[in-house]
Amino acid sequence: MARHILFLTGSLAESRLRQVLDSLAPLPFEATVVNLGVKVAALATTEIVLRRLDSARGADLILLPGRFRGDIDALTNHFGAAVERGPDELEDLPQYFQRQARPLDLSRHDTRIFAEIVDAPSRDTAAILAKAAELRADGADVIDLGCLPDTPFPHLEEAIGALHDAGFAVSVDSLNPEELLRATTAGADYLLSLTEETVHLADEGDAVPVLIPTTPPDLDSLGRAVDAMTRRGRRFLVDPILEPIHHGFTDSLLRYRTVRERWPDAEILMGIGNVTELTDADTSGITAVLMGVVSELRIGNVLAVQVSPHCRRAIREFDAARRQFFAARTAHSMPRGFGNGLLCLRDRRPFVRDAAQIAETAAQIRDPNYRVEVSAEGIHLYNRDGHHRATDPFDLFPTLDLGTDTGHAFYLGVELARAQIAWQLGKRYAQDSELRWGVATDEPQDDPTGFHAIGPTKRGG
Repeated sequence: MARHILFLTGSLAESRLRQVLDSLAPLPFEATVVNLGVKVAALATTEIVLRRLDSARGADLILLPGRFRGDIDALTNHFGAAVERGPDELEDLPQYFQRQARPLDLSRHDTRIFAEIVDAPSRDTAAILAKAAELRADGADVIDLGCLPDTPFPHLEEAIGALHDAGFAVSVDSLNPEELLRATTAGADYLLSLTEETVHLADEGDAVPVLIPTTPPDLDSLGRAVDAMTRRGRRFLVDPILEPIHHGFTDSLLRYRTVRERWPDAEILMGIGNVTELTDADTSGITAVLMGVVSELRIGNVLAVQVSPHCRRAIREFDAARRQFFAARTAHSMPRGFGNGLLCLRDRRPFVRDAAQIAETAAQIRDPNYRVEVSAEGIHLYNRDGHHRATDPFDLFPTLDLGTDTGHAFYLGVELARAQIAWQLGKRYAQDSELRWGVATDEPQDDPTGFHAIGPTKRGG
Protein backbone atom coordinates (compact mmCIF):
# COMPACT_ATOMS: atom_id res chain seq x y z
CA MET A 1 0.00 0.00 0.00
CA ALA A 2 1.16 3.57 -0.70
CA ARG A 3 2.99 5.35 2.11
CA HIS A 4 1.50 8.78 1.30
CA ILE A 5 -1.90 9.11 -0.38
CA LEU A 6 -3.23 12.36 -1.82
CA PHE A 7 -7.04 12.38 -1.79
CA LEU A 8 -8.64 14.68 -4.36
CA THR A 9 -12.16 15.77 -3.53
CA GLY A 10 -14.77 18.48 -4.00
CA SER A 11 -16.41 20.87 -1.58
CA LEU A 12 -19.56 18.79 -1.06
CA ALA A 13 -17.63 15.67 -0.07
CA GLU A 14 -14.60 17.12 1.73
CA SER A 15 -16.01 17.00 5.25
CA ARG A 16 -17.37 13.47 4.70
CA LEU A 17 -13.98 12.34 3.40
CA ARG A 18 -12.20 13.73 6.45
CA GLN A 19 -14.74 12.02 8.74
CA VAL A 20 -14.20 8.67 7.04
CA LEU A 21 -10.42 9.00 7.26
CA ASP A 22 -10.69 9.97 10.94
CA SER A 23 -12.77 6.85 11.55
CA LEU A 24 -9.92 4.73 10.16
CA ALA A 25 -7.30 6.17 12.52
CA PRO A 26 -4.59 5.21 13.05
CA LEU A 27 -4.00 5.13 9.32
CA PRO A 28 -1.26 2.88 7.91
CA PHE A 29 -0.27 5.72 5.58
CA GLU A 30 0.05 9.52 5.50
CA ALA A 31 -3.08 11.18 4.11
CA THR A 32 -3.42 14.59 2.49
CA VAL A 33 -6.84 15.88 1.41
CA VAL A 34 -6.97 18.42 -1.44
CA ASN A 35 -10.18 20.21 -2.43
CA LEU A 36 -10.03 20.88 -6.17
CA GLY A 37 -12.33 23.87 -5.83
CA VAL A 38 -15.25 22.13 -7.51
CA LYS A 39 -18.43 20.93 -5.89
CA VAL A 40 -18.12 17.32 -7.10
CA ALA A 41 -14.65 16.00 -7.93
CA ALA A 42 -16.10 13.07 -9.85
CA LEU A 43 -17.32 15.56 -12.48
CA ALA A 44 -13.94 17.27 -12.82
CA THR A 45 -12.13 16.91 -16.12
CA THR A 46 -8.49 15.98 -16.66
CA GLU A 47 -7.78 19.62 -17.46
CA ILE A 48 -9.32 20.81 -14.19
CA VAL A 49 -7.14 18.45 -12.17
CA LEU A 50 -4.02 19.50 -14.08
CA ARG A 51 -4.85 23.16 -13.58
CA ARG A 52 -5.84 23.10 -9.92
CA LEU A 53 -3.38 20.58 -8.49
CA ASP A 54 0.06 22.15 -8.65
CA SER A 55 2.02 19.01 -7.74
CA ALA A 56 1.76 15.53 -6.24
CA ARG A 57 2.96 17.08 -2.95
CA GLY A 58 5.24 14.18 -2.14
CA ALA A 59 2.55 11.55 -2.50
CA ASP A 60 3.22 8.21 -4.14
CA LEU A 61 -0.49 7.69 -4.85
CA ILE A 62 -3.14 10.19 -5.97
CA LEU A 63 -6.64 8.85 -5.30
CA LEU A 64 -9.60 10.22 -7.24
CA PRO A 65 -13.31 9.43 -6.80
CA GLY A 66 -14.39 6.19 -8.42
CA ARG A 67 -16.67 7.97 -10.88
CA PHE A 68 -13.95 10.30 -12.17
CA ARG A 69 -13.83 9.82 -15.93
CA GLY A 70 -10.67 11.75 -16.80
CA ASP A 71 -7.47 10.39 -18.31
CA ILE A 72 -5.64 8.52 -15.55
CA ASP A 73 -2.57 7.87 -17.69
CA ALA A 74 -2.17 11.56 -18.53
CA LEU A 75 -2.34 12.47 -14.85
CA THR A 76 0.15 9.76 -13.92
CA ASN A 77 2.63 10.99 -16.52
CA HIS A 78 2.21 14.63 -15.50
CA PHE A 79 2.57 14.22 -11.73
CA GLY A 80 5.06 11.35 -11.73
CA ALA A 81 3.01 9.44 -9.16
CA ALA A 82 0.53 6.60 -9.37
CA VAL A 83 -3.03 7.82 -9.98
CA GLU A 84 -6.03 5.58 -9.27
CA ARG A 85 -9.77 5.71 -8.92
CA GLY A 86 -11.02 4.85 -5.46
CA PRO A 87 -14.46 3.48 -4.60
CA ASP A 88 -17.59 5.11 -5.97
CA GLU A 89 -18.81 5.90 -2.45
CA LEU A 90 -16.71 7.49 0.30
CA GLU A 91 -18.26 5.15 2.84
CA ASP A 92 -16.65 2.24 0.96
CA LEU A 93 -13.10 3.51 1.62
CA PRO A 94 -12.49 1.10 4.55
CA GLN A 95 -13.34 -1.91 2.39
CA TYR A 96 -11.30 -0.46 -0.47
CA PHE A 97 -8.16 -0.21 1.66
CA GLN A 98 -8.80 -3.72 2.97
CA ARG A 99 -8.80 -5.02 -0.60
CA GLN A 100 -5.66 -3.04 -1.40
CA ALA A 101 -3.88 -4.59 1.56
CA ARG A 102 -4.91 -8.08 0.44
CA PRO A 103 -5.80 -7.98 -3.27
CA LEU A 104 -8.67 -10.26 -4.24
CA ASP A 105 -7.64 -12.87 -6.80
CA LEU A 106 -10.60 -14.40 -8.64
CA SER A 107 -8.52 -15.77 -11.50
CA ARG A 108 -8.28 -19.27 -10.05
CA HIS A 109 -10.71 -22.15 -9.59
CA ASP A 110 -10.67 -25.94 -9.54
CA THR A 111 -14.06 -26.78 -11.04
CA ARG A 112 -14.62 -27.62 -14.70
CA ILE A 113 -17.91 -26.49 -16.28
CA PHE A 114 -19.62 -28.71 -18.84
CA ALA A 115 -22.23 -26.65 -20.72
CA GLU A 116 -24.90 -28.66 -22.50
CA ILE A 117 -26.42 -27.80 -25.84
CA VAL A 118 -29.60 -29.69 -25.06
CA ASP A 119 -30.98 -29.74 -28.62
CA ALA A 120 -27.78 -30.39 -30.53
CA PRO A 121 -29.35 -32.81 -33.08
CA SER A 122 -31.80 -30.06 -34.09
CA ARG A 123 -29.00 -27.59 -34.90
CA ASP A 124 -26.72 -27.69 -37.91
CA THR A 125 -22.97 -27.65 -37.33
CA ALA A 126 -22.66 -23.90 -37.84
CA ALA A 127 -25.36 -23.26 -35.24
CA ILE A 128 -23.66 -25.65 -32.81
CA LEU A 129 -20.38 -23.78 -33.24
CA ALA A 130 -22.09 -20.44 -32.68
CA LYS A 131 -23.78 -21.68 -29.52
CA ALA A 132 -20.53 -23.21 -28.28
CA ALA A 133 -18.80 -19.85 -28.68
CA GLU A 134 -21.51 -18.20 -26.56
CA LEU A 135 -21.17 -20.84 -23.86
CA ARG A 136 -17.39 -20.54 -23.78
CA ALA A 137 -17.72 -16.76 -23.39
CA ASP A 138 -20.01 -17.45 -20.41
CA GLY A 139 -17.33 -19.61 -18.79
CA ALA A 140 -17.82 -23.13 -20.16
CA ASP A 141 -14.77 -25.40 -20.38
CA VAL A 142 -16.41 -28.36 -22.15
CA ILE A 143 -19.21 -28.25 -24.71
CA ASP A 144 -21.67 -31.05 -24.09
CA LEU A 145 -23.70 -32.21 -27.10
CA GLY A 146 -27.05 -33.28 -25.70
CA CYS A 147 -28.70 -35.95 -27.81
CA LEU A 148 -32.49 -36.30 -27.98
CA PRO A 149 -34.55 -39.49 -27.68
CA ASP A 150 -35.83 -40.81 -31.03
CA THR A 151 -34.12 -37.91 -32.84
CA PRO A 152 -31.44 -38.76 -35.42
CA PHE A 153 -28.09 -37.00 -35.13
CA PRO A 154 -26.55 -37.72 -38.55
CA HIS A 155 -23.97 -34.94 -38.23
CA LEU A 156 -22.69 -35.97 -34.79
CA GLU A 157 -19.23 -36.83 -36.09
CA GLU A 158 -19.07 -33.64 -38.14
CA ALA A 159 -20.05 -31.55 -35.12
CA ILE A 160 -17.39 -33.17 -32.91
CA GLY A 161 -14.72 -32.57 -35.53
CA ALA A 162 -15.76 -28.97 -36.09
CA LEU A 163 -15.75 -28.24 -32.36
CA HIS A 164 -12.29 -29.76 -31.99
CA ASP A 165 -11.03 -27.73 -34.93
CA ALA A 166 -12.33 -24.61 -33.16
CA GLY A 167 -10.46 -25.50 -29.97
CA PHE A 168 -13.33 -26.87 -27.88
CA ALA A 169 -13.28 -29.88 -25.58
CA VAL A 170 -16.37 -31.98 -26.35
CA SER A 171 -18.60 -34.35 -24.43
CA VAL A 172 -21.58 -36.25 -25.79
CA ASP A 173 -24.60 -36.87 -23.59
CA SER A 174 -26.84 -39.75 -24.64
CA LEU A 175 -28.63 -42.82 -23.31
CA ASN A 176 -28.34 -44.42 -26.73
CA PRO A 177 -25.35 -46.85 -26.83
CA GLU A 178 -25.07 -46.47 -30.60
CA GLU A 179 -24.69 -42.67 -30.32
CA LEU A 180 -22.14 -43.06 -27.53
CA LEU A 181 -20.17 -45.52 -29.67
CA ARG A 182 -20.22 -43.11 -32.61
CA ALA A 183 -19.12 -40.30 -30.28
CA THR A 184 -16.09 -42.09 -28.86
CA THR A 185 -15.09 -43.33 -32.31
CA ALA A 186 -15.25 -39.72 -33.56
CA GLY A 187 -12.89 -38.59 -30.81
CA ALA A 188 -15.21 -37.09 -28.18
CA ASP A 189 -13.34 -36.16 -25.01
CA TYR A 190 -16.05 -37.30 -22.57
CA LEU A 191 -19.03 -39.68 -22.69
CA LEU A 192 -22.14 -38.99 -20.60
CA SER A 193 -23.16 -41.38 -19.23
CA LEU A 194 -22.18 -45.05 -18.85
CA THR A 195 -23.62 -47.62 -16.46
CA GLU A 196 -22.21 -51.01 -15.51
CA GLU A 197 -24.08 -52.38 -18.54
CA THR A 198 -22.57 -49.94 -21.06
CA VAL A 199 -19.13 -49.37 -19.54
CA HIS A 200 -17.63 -51.58 -22.27
CA LEU A 201 -18.23 -48.73 -24.75
CA ALA A 202 -15.27 -46.92 -23.20
CA ASP A 203 -13.01 -49.57 -24.74
CA GLU A 204 -13.81 -48.31 -28.23
CA GLY A 205 -11.97 -45.00 -27.89
CA ASP A 206 -10.12 -42.64 -25.57
CA ALA A 207 -13.11 -40.65 -24.30
CA VAL A 208 -13.31 -40.25 -20.53
CA PRO A 209 -16.54 -41.90 -19.38
CA VAL A 210 -18.88 -40.40 -16.80
CA LEU A 211 -20.21 -43.30 -14.74
CA ILE A 212 -23.72 -43.30 -13.28
CA PRO A 213 -25.70 -45.84 -11.26
CA THR A 214 -28.24 -48.00 -13.10
CA THR A 215 -30.90 -46.25 -11.02
CA PRO A 216 -30.06 -43.20 -8.88
CA PRO A 217 -30.26 -44.96 -5.45
CA ASP A 218 -28.24 -47.98 -6.63
CA LEU A 219 -24.71 -47.07 -5.58
CA ASP A 220 -23.73 -50.74 -5.71
CA SER A 221 -24.19 -50.69 -9.49
CA LEU A 222 -22.10 -47.55 -9.63
CA GLY A 223 -19.44 -49.33 -7.60
CA ARG A 224 -19.30 -52.17 -10.10
CA ALA A 225 -18.86 -49.68 -12.95
CA VAL A 226 -16.08 -47.96 -11.00
CA ASP A 227 -14.38 -51.31 -10.39
CA ALA A 228 -14.59 -52.16 -14.10
CA MET A 229 -12.89 -48.91 -15.12
CA THR A 230 -10.31 -49.20 -12.35
CA ARG A 231 -9.32 -52.65 -13.62
CA ARG A 232 -8.87 -51.13 -17.07
CA GLY A 233 -6.60 -48.46 -15.63
CA ARG A 234 -8.73 -45.77 -17.26
CA ARG A 235 -9.62 -42.29 -16.09
CA PHE A 236 -13.32 -41.78 -15.33
CA LEU A 237 -15.75 -39.37 -13.65
CA VAL A 238 -18.49 -40.40 -11.22
CA ASP A 239 -21.97 -38.86 -11.20
CA PRO A 240 -24.38 -40.04 -8.46
CA ILE A 241 -27.08 -37.85 -10.13
CA LEU A 242 -28.56 -34.79 -8.44
CA GLU A 243 -32.34 -35.17 -8.42
CA PRO A 244 -35.09 -32.52 -8.38
CA ILE A 245 -36.52 -31.17 -5.14
CA HIS A 246 -39.31 -33.42 -3.79
CA HIS A 247 -38.10 -36.21 -6.04
CA GLY A 248 -35.08 -37.37 -4.08
CA PHE A 249 -33.06 -34.16 -3.84
CA THR A 250 -31.88 -34.58 -0.23
CA ASP A 251 -31.06 -38.26 -0.68
CA SER A 252 -29.10 -37.44 -3.82
CA LEU A 253 -27.02 -34.87 -1.93
CA LEU A 254 -26.22 -37.53 0.64
CA ARG A 255 -25.17 -39.86 -2.17
CA TYR A 256 -22.57 -37.33 -3.28
CA ARG A 257 -21.12 -37.34 0.22
CA THR A 258 -21.18 -41.16 0.27
CA VAL A 259 -19.38 -41.30 -3.07
CA ARG A 260 -16.68 -38.97 -1.77
CA GLU A 261 -16.27 -41.13 1.36
CA ARG A 262 -16.20 -44.39 -0.61
CA TRP A 263 -13.86 -43.14 -3.34
CA PRO A 264 -11.80 -40.34 -1.76
CA ASP A 265 -9.76 -39.68 -4.90
CA ALA A 266 -12.53 -40.02 -7.48
CA GLU A 267 -13.27 -37.26 -9.97
CA ILE A 268 -16.93 -36.38 -9.46
CA LEU A 269 -19.41 -34.58 -11.72
CA MET A 270 -22.62 -32.93 -10.56
CA GLY A 271 -25.36 -32.00 -13.03
CA ILE A 272 -27.18 -29.01 -11.57
CA GLY A 273 -29.96 -28.63 -14.15
CA ASN A 274 -32.44 -30.81 -12.26
CA VAL A 275 -32.46 -28.18 -9.52
CA THR A 276 -31.86 -24.88 -11.35
CA GLU A 277 -34.19 -25.62 -14.26
CA LEU A 278 -36.96 -27.27 -12.24
CA THR A 279 -37.23 -24.76 -9.39
CA ASP A 280 -39.03 -21.44 -9.71
CA ALA A 281 -36.41 -19.40 -7.89
CA ASP A 282 -33.64 -17.06 -8.91
CA THR A 283 -30.74 -19.27 -9.85
CA SER A 284 -27.93 -17.21 -8.30
CA GLY A 285 -28.90 -18.30 -4.79
CA ILE A 286 -29.36 -21.92 -5.85
CA THR A 287 -25.99 -21.79 -7.55
CA ALA A 288 -24.32 -20.46 -4.41
CA VAL A 289 -25.71 -23.25 -2.23
CA LEU A 290 -24.83 -25.97 -4.74
CA MET A 291 -21.37 -24.47 -5.11
CA GLY A 292 -21.00 -24.83 -1.37
CA VAL A 293 -21.60 -28.58 -1.71
CA VAL A 294 -19.25 -28.72 -4.71
CA SER A 295 -16.52 -26.89 -2.80
CA GLU A 296 -16.78 -28.91 0.41
CA LEU A 297 -16.84 -32.27 -1.37
CA ARG A 298 -14.15 -31.26 -3.90
CA ILE A 299 -16.43 -31.96 -6.85
CA GLY A 300 -14.28 -30.97 -9.80
CA ASN A 301 -16.89 -31.01 -12.59
CA VAL A 302 -20.31 -29.44 -13.00
CA LEU A 303 -22.79 -29.94 -15.85
CA ALA A 304 -24.95 -26.85 -16.36
CA VAL A 305 -27.78 -26.06 -18.73
CA GLN A 306 -29.53 -22.79 -19.39
CA VAL A 307 -32.75 -23.61 -21.20
CA SER A 308 -35.49 -22.03 -19.10
CA PRO A 309 -35.54 -18.23 -19.36
CA HIS A 310 -34.88 -17.84 -15.63
CA CYS A 311 -31.72 -19.97 -16.05
CA ARG A 312 -30.26 -18.02 -18.94
CA ARG A 313 -27.21 -16.92 -16.89
CA ALA A 314 -26.62 -20.23 -15.09
CA ILE A 315 -23.16 -20.78 -16.57
CA ARG A 316 -21.97 -17.25 -15.81
CA GLU A 317 -23.30 -17.63 -12.30
CA PHE A 318 -21.41 -20.85 -11.75
CA ASP A 319 -18.28 -19.36 -13.26
CA ALA A 320 -18.48 -16.53 -10.71
CA ALA A 321 -19.30 -18.98 -7.91
CA ARG A 322 -16.39 -21.32 -8.59
CA ARG A 323 -13.93 -18.41 -8.47
CA GLN A 324 -15.39 -16.78 -5.36
CA PHE A 325 -15.68 -20.03 -3.43
CA PHE A 326 -12.18 -21.15 -4.39
CA ALA A 327 -10.78 -17.87 -3.09
CA ALA A 328 -12.80 -18.21 0.12
CA ARG A 329 -11.75 -21.83 0.67
CA THR A 330 -8.11 -20.97 0.03
CA ALA A 331 -8.40 -18.24 2.67
CA HIS A 332 -10.11 -20.70 5.08
CA SER A 333 -13.05 -18.32 5.11
CA MET A 334 -16.76 -18.32 4.53
CA PRO A 335 -17.75 -17.12 1.04
CA ARG A 336 -18.35 -13.54 2.14
CA GLY A 337 -16.36 -10.59 0.88
CA PHE A 338 -14.96 -12.47 -2.11
CA GLY A 339 -16.89 -10.76 -4.89
CA ASN A 340 -20.39 -9.51 -5.61
CA GLY A 341 -21.18 -11.54 -8.71
CA LEU A 342 -23.95 -13.55 -7.03
CA LEU A 343 -25.48 -10.58 -5.18
CA CYS A 344 -27.88 -9.90 -8.01
CA LEU A 345 -31.12 -8.67 -6.42
CA ARG A 346 -29.80 -7.10 -3.23
CA ASP A 347 -26.57 -5.56 -2.03
CA ARG A 348 -24.93 -6.26 1.27
CA ARG A 349 -24.69 -2.51 2.03
CA PRO A 350 -27.26 -0.80 -0.15
CA PHE A 351 -27.70 2.49 1.70
CA VAL A 352 -24.43 4.29 2.30
CA ARG A 353 -25.96 7.31 4.04
CA ASP A 354 -28.95 7.81 6.28
CA ALA A 355 -31.61 10.52 5.97
CA ALA A 356 -29.85 12.87 8.40
CA GLN A 357 -26.56 12.73 6.48
CA ILE A 358 -28.32 13.37 3.19
CA ALA A 359 -30.18 16.31 4.74
CA GLU A 360 -26.86 17.76 5.86
CA THR A 361 -25.58 17.70 2.28
CA ALA A 362 -28.88 19.03 0.91
CA ALA A 363 -28.61 22.06 3.17
CA GLN A 364 -25.34 23.04 1.47
CA ILE A 365 -26.75 23.09 -2.07
CA ARG A 366 -26.96 26.55 -3.65
CA ASP A 367 -27.86 25.69 -7.26
CA PRO A 368 -31.03 24.48 -9.02
CA ASN A 369 -29.60 21.11 -10.14
CA TYR A 370 -31.49 18.14 -8.77
CA ARG A 371 -29.67 15.45 -6.78
CA VAL A 372 -31.13 12.01 -6.18
CA GLU A 373 -30.08 9.70 -3.35
CA VAL A 374 -31.57 6.67 -1.62
CA SER A 375 -31.58 5.85 2.07
CA ALA A 376 -33.40 3.22 4.09
CA GLU A 377 -36.11 5.85 4.59
CA GLY A 378 -36.82 6.34 0.89
CA ILE A 379 -35.89 8.35 -2.20
CA HIS A 380 -34.39 11.80 -1.65
CA LEU A 381 -34.69 14.59 -4.23
CA TYR A 382 -33.08 17.92 -3.45
CA ASN A 383 -31.68 21.15 -4.83
CA ARG A 384 -31.38 24.72 -3.51
CA ASP A 385 -35.17 25.04 -3.40
CA GLY A 386 -35.83 22.13 -1.07
CA HIS A 387 -35.25 18.59 0.08
CA HIS A 388 -38.05 16.09 -0.47
CA ARG A 389 -38.37 12.41 0.40
CA ALA A 390 -40.82 9.75 -0.75
CA THR A 391 -41.03 6.04 -1.49
CA ASP A 392 -43.04 6.56 -4.67
CA PRO A 393 -41.55 8.83 -7.37
CA PHE A 394 -45.04 10.07 -8.27
CA ASP A 395 -45.21 11.73 -4.86
CA LEU A 396 -42.16 13.80 -5.84
CA PHE A 397 -43.68 15.05 -9.09
CA PRO A 398 -45.41 18.09 -7.55
CA THR A 399 -42.06 19.32 -6.22
CA LEU A 400 -40.37 19.39 -9.63
CA ASP A 401 -39.86 22.67 -11.46
CA LEU A 402 -38.63 21.72 -14.94
CA GLY A 403 -40.58 24.12 -17.13
CA THR A 404 -40.56 22.79 -20.70
CA ASP A 405 -37.21 21.01 -20.46
CA THR A 406 -38.27 17.60 -21.76
CA GLY A 407 -34.70 16.24 -21.76
CA HIS A 408 -34.30 16.98 -18.08
CA ALA A 409 -37.75 15.57 -17.34
CA PHE A 410 -36.86 12.34 -19.11
CA TYR A 411 -33.55 12.13 -17.28
CA LEU A 412 -35.15 12.60 -13.87
CA GLY A 413 -37.82 10.04 -14.73
CA VAL A 414 -35.12 7.46 -15.43
CA GLU A 415 -33.16 8.33 -12.29
CA LEU A 416 -36.18 8.29 -10.00
CA ALA A 417 -37.32 4.95 -11.42
CA ARG A 418 -33.88 3.48 -10.74
CA ALA A 419 -33.94 4.97 -7.26
CA GLN A 420 -37.32 3.42 -6.51
CA ILE A 421 -36.14 -0.03 -7.64
CA ALA A 422 -33.01 0.34 -5.53
CA TRP A 423 -35.03 1.33 -2.47
CA GLN A 424 -37.58 -1.46 -2.93
CA LEU A 425 -35.00 -4.21 -3.37
CA GLY A 426 -32.19 -2.88 -1.20
CA LYS A 427 -29.65 -2.16 -3.93
CA ARG A 428 -26.89 0.43 -4.15
CA TYR A 429 -28.03 3.49 -6.11
CA ALA A 430 -25.70 6.14 -7.52
CA GLN A 431 -27.04 8.99 -9.61
CA ASP A 432 -26.03 8.86 -13.28
CA SER A 433 -25.11 5.16 -13.04
CA GLU A 434 -27.04 2.06 -13.97
CA LEU A 435 -27.95 -0.33 -11.20
CA ARG A 436 -25.56 -3.25 -10.85
CA TRP A 437 -27.09 -6.74 -10.99
CA GLY A 438 -24.04 -8.95 -10.46
CA VAL A 439 -23.63 -11.59 -13.16
CA ALA A 440 -27.38 -11.50 -13.87
CA THR A 441 -26.62 -8.89 -16.54
CA ASP A 442 -23.57 -7.65 -18.38
CA GLU A 443 -21.61 -4.98 -16.55
CA PRO A 444 -23.10 -1.65 -17.70
CA GLN A 445 -20.97 0.76 -19.65
CA ASP A 446 -20.62 4.28 -18.34
CA ASP A 447 -23.26 6.61 -19.74
CA PRO A 448 -24.48 4.22 -22.49
CA THR A 449 -27.27 6.60 -23.51
CA GLY A 450 -25.04 9.58 -24.21
CA PHE A 451 -26.94 11.67 -21.65
CA HIS A 452 -23.76 13.54 -20.79
CA ALA A 453 -24.61 15.66 -23.82
CA ILE A 454 -27.37 17.17 -21.69
CA GLY A 455 -24.67 18.65 -19.49
CA PRO A 456 -24.05 18.66 -15.74
CA THR A 457 -26.33 21.65 -15.11
CA LYS A 458 -29.19 19.48 -16.24
CA ARG A 459 -28.14 16.37 -14.39
CA GLY A 460 -27.85 17.39 -10.82
CA GLY A 461 -24.05 17.92 -10.69
